[in-house]
Amino acid sequence: MSTFEPYLIPLQSVTFEEEIKKSHFITYLAHTASIEAAKQFINEVKLAHPSANHHCWGFVAGRPTDSMLWGFSDDGEPSGTAGKPILAQLTGFGVGELTAVVVRYFGGIHLGTGGLVKAYGGGVQQALTLLTTQQKIIISELFLCCDYNQISLVESLLSEYSGTQLKADYAQQVSMHLALDSRIVAEFSTKLVNRSGGRIVATSTLEG
Repeated sequence: MSTFEPYLIPLQSVTFEEEIKKSHFITYLAHTASIEAAKQFINEVKLAHPSANHHCWGFVAGRPTDSMLWGFSDDGEPSGTAGKPILAQLTGFGVGELTAVVVRYFGGIHLGTGGLVKAYGGGVQQALTLLTTQQKIIISELFLCCDYNQISLVESLLSEYSGTQLKADYAQQVSMHLALDSRIVAEFSTKLVNRSGGRIVATSTLEG
């Protein structure tokens, strides 16, 4: 998949609670746009439940297919019984910028490895059914300079491609800072060159 393709992100946070053999499990889902944001959210949940026995988590901190931005932790549960099942539910759901933290208050009855996998993975799975999402459009920023008599040409083309003018500086020439859907930047830039007879060339930077 192209890095310019839109992807789904969470629209709001979700909480799901259940009791399994006297252990209380609370699953939290939140939109986290980066690894730093994911870690901050995990810490916030830990601070909110200081007496819990475990705070297990998994995150997909960017595009859902980018495994370089995945992370998980069993937080003291047997290896592979909590963090991996949590992450498996997140990656299988196909939504990016999402962190799940599952808080466990131990009730005195051991669940076994299979029971733990089912409890942690199942809690996230049920929380995900409550999640609403929105599409994240990948935006590129463009910079260009033009003469005053070319402003209308640029503005017309920008409107044609549903772009946005972020800033304009009016000096000897006009410097414009634009934002467009990354998927159409190449087409927009080519048309800008053609319509201006090669006098206007836009340069771009990607904003993730």
